[in-house]
Amino acid sequence: MLDYFDSQTSKFLLITILAGMVFFGLIFYFLKKLGKSPKNILPVNFAGKMRLPLALFMLALVLKIIKTNDRILEFIEENFLSHVSTLLFILSITWILIVILKAFKRNILLKYDMSASDNVHARKVYTQFTVLERVLMFLIILFAVSIALMSFDSIRSIGVSMLTSAGIAGIIIGFAAQKALGTLMAGIQIAFTQPIRLDDVVVVEGEWGRIEEIYLTYVVVKIWDKRRLVLPTTYFIEQPFQNWTRNSSDILGTVFIYTDYNVPFDALRKELTRILKNTDLWDGEVNVLQVTDTNNEMVETRALMSAIDSPTAWDLRVHVREKLVIFIQENYPHSLPRTRVEMQSRKDSDKVEKATKEPDKSDLLRDK
Repeated sequence: MLDYFDSQTSKFLLITILAGMVFFGLIFYFLKKLGKSPKNILPVNFAGKMRLPLALFMLALVLKIIKTNDRILEFIEENFLSHVSTLLFILSITWILIVILKAFKRNILLKYDMSASDNVHARKVYTQFTVLERVLMFLIILFAVSIALMSFDSIRSIGVSMLTSAGIAGIIIGFAAQKALGTLMAGIQIAFTQPIRLDDVVVVEGEWGRIEEIYLTYVVVKIWDKRRLVLPTTYFIEQPFQNWTRNSSDILGTVFIYTDYNVPFDALRKELTRILKNTDLWDGEVNVLQVTDTNNEMVETRALMSAIDSPTAWDLRVHVREKLVIFIQENYPHSLPRTRVEMQSRKDSDKVEKATKEPDKSDLLRDK
């Protein structure tokens, strides 16, 4: 290609390209050095993620400089170079902003441990930054696409004519997009008000699970049996649901035992205490056994215990229920629920039948 240009133009091209490469190399080296130091806010692989968008930015800058040479414009149209460089600028800057946004989010979230037992504050921060990151990414991409389209005169004129003739069509589109916009606003509202957070334990649609992902328009709930329940974000704004880890992850668990009336409750209380003290599932906070109901056949006894979170509480309830049943079977088998039938002898039944008969007339006259 240099054969078509004179020596001065060829030198201009070579110097411009080499200057761009040198400038790119210096910036990349500087970013790589910053990433290696643990004291800096940049992540270790930040330079690698910035390589391609930085190269596109330098290419756009080189094209802008080349466009100033009149000799080169004799072979390449100025509008073509201008549009290509503008689009490369928009693409590279958008890419760089997204990389910086992700790096900033990652640097903030490194201070919070989601694997900790008491991770309420960490889940709150994770939820806020995850949703806000997606909102900002959506706005950045939307803004970049809008600027890119406006850089073309033909598309710009079409857009202006569409805006001036929108009228009723604009109103119809607004009504049609109302539900989508409402879902989008619900996602933003969740980020700030936080009725749910990542890793929250919830009961929705009769299902128990954890909040696995929160997007702008929908939420993914991981059910206990590994199914996924996908719900719109508006569900958590408009519908009632249970959040078991809203303020803290600890929770109470209950076990109901049904026995005969002659069961010794003090022995059951001692056994419950012994079971809880011999398991790591109990957090040592709540240990209660109460008679909660009775009927003509059995007694309902409730064991109340506490655990650090809902999965642990489930395992603790299963463990306590099994051990209490074994304790009653081995030590008080006569206290298991039973149905009683009272049998009467023939003579007793005749007496009862005679007593229940209607009195005759002589008896009535004698009473008078």
